[in-house]
Amino acid sequence: MFNLQNFCFQLQRVRYYLIFLIALWLSLGVPGCSLLPPNSPTSSSLSQQTTTANNTTPSIPKRFDGITINVVTQKGVLDYALNRHIAKFESLTGAKVNMEAFLFGDLYSKVQKDWSSGTPKYDMAVILSKWLIDFINTNDLKDLTNYVQSDSALQWQDVAPIFRDVSATYKQRIYAIPLDGDFHMVYYRTDLLQKAGLTPPATWDEYLAIAKQFHGQDLNNDGKPDYGSCMAKGPRFGGYLLFASIASSWLQSQGTAQGGFFDLETMKPLVQNPAFAKALDIYKKTMDYGPPNEANLGILEERQMFTSGRCALTLEWGDIGTLAINPATSKVIDKVGAVVSPGSTEVLDRKTGKLVACDKFTCPYSIAGVNHAPFAAFVGWSGVVYAKAAPTVQDAAYSFLSYMSQPAQANVDVTIGKTGANPYRFSQFKTIDSWVNAGMSPDAANNYLGAIGVSLSSPNMVLDLRIPHNQQYQLEVVDAILADFLADKLTTEQVMHEIEQKWEQITNQVGRESQRAAYRASLGLTP
Repeated sequence: MFNLQNFCFQLQRVRYYLIFLIALWLSLGVPGCSLLPPNSPTSSSLSQQTTTANNTTPSIPKRFDGITINVVTQKGVLDYALNRHIAKFESLTGAKVNMEAFLFGDLYSKVQKDWSSGTPKYDMAVILSKWLIDFINTNDLKDLTNYVQSDSALQWQDVAPIFRDVSATYKQRIYAIPLDGDFHMVYYRTDLLQKAGLTPPATWDEYLAIAKQFHGQDLNNDGKPDYGSCMAKGPRFGGYLLFASIASSWLQSQGTAQGGFFDLETMKPLVQNPAFAKALDIYKKTMDYGPPNEANLGILEERQMFTSGRCALTLEWGDIGTLAINPATSKVIDKVGAVVSPGSTEVLDRKTGKLVACDKFTCPYSIAGVNHAPFAAFVGWSGVVYAKAAPTVQDAAYSFLSYMSQPAQANVDVTIGKTGANPYRFSQFKTIDSWVNAGMSPDAANNYLGAIGVSLSSPNMVLDLRIPHNQQYQLEVVDAILADFLADKLTTEQVMHEIEQKWEQITNQVGRESQRAAYRASLGLTP
């Protein structure tokens, strides 16, 4: 018997596949198209980007007998990724790799303190690419351009432009080697939505409606009520990024170069406006359909809850797709779909300061009247080399980074949830074979890669903040204020006032004109 609800569900999935194929073709195959703004030095043709991508044969690094590399990174995710390769690299090269890892909220300050001391101990770090600017400005990072240009095994053109030219490059010089590609998507339980005759959320209002429908139901057959939405809003990690993902679709509609954080001319924060207020409202309303401790929920706990079947929806990085297929921990194998982050049917008119309806002028990149603005939260984790390390140690550190990033290693890492590595190379999209080998069904692999493709190919992708002191703007200011907001210590108006006031203080202290120039440069614009 013909099932209209099931037909509509499958039709929606086909729609996203088609959008992905068109978007990927446009971004990779049409001369002049790019994942970045027009002024960014990223326009490469498909043939240039994929000529070396076919070779995934492991490359043998040179010997570094007697050399010790001291590495620092994030505890709990990235340390697992590095540990996968340390022993093999040591056996191939004779080098010794010592690793130390810290919690995310402490990592930036630990690296900064070490490299500003008189006796630094770290030769290499795997850090967020958005932090590069601060360490470049203090002359702590080795310029890796010459290494990369003479390293055919790295297959540099196989790295997608947003990660090759945003995560790794500053003023056309390469300072980092991408090991991960980061942006948010929404994940949903395909079995639940299909049974209910629902399609994945296209707007944040639809997200709330779906969350409300499933909240309090037993979603994993353990006899206990579960949750409509789970988000890791715990302090000092990524709550401010979740909020930015929600706010993006109201704040940016004219393409990546418009930016989603500051006015391009005045550097005034895009905070005191109805778009920001609307996003705060959505962010807080998701708490109504989440676990009771969501304001303190950590990323690992949230992932465990989702993969154990306790959540109908989540907003997350690409890790969920691969964690969901782990037979040892997941109860939702082949029950998880991914979709580009929801959008809005209204956007901020920056001239009037009011919300206006989407049309072909206000939302030129909208899909079916919805402005999507996928947020490149973190952009990705990358490896950097300390500029003052001994030359032989610098060589060894670069060799280790290159080895990890080469397709033979990286294309396996991105299929393993524990590594924290998400797709960032074209060769990782070439076929679904590696994903199926990792445990995804063909349908799940196509859906997962399709959602990633739609997000990466969006001309309206919002880049994470990458100006000097971005850690202070976001983690130290916004994250703390949002925590008070969720605890009902601040009203919406107070939140907007405090964020704007503190951001203005930072901008004035650092220098408004220099910050304006840095912000415009981060978006591919001239000063």
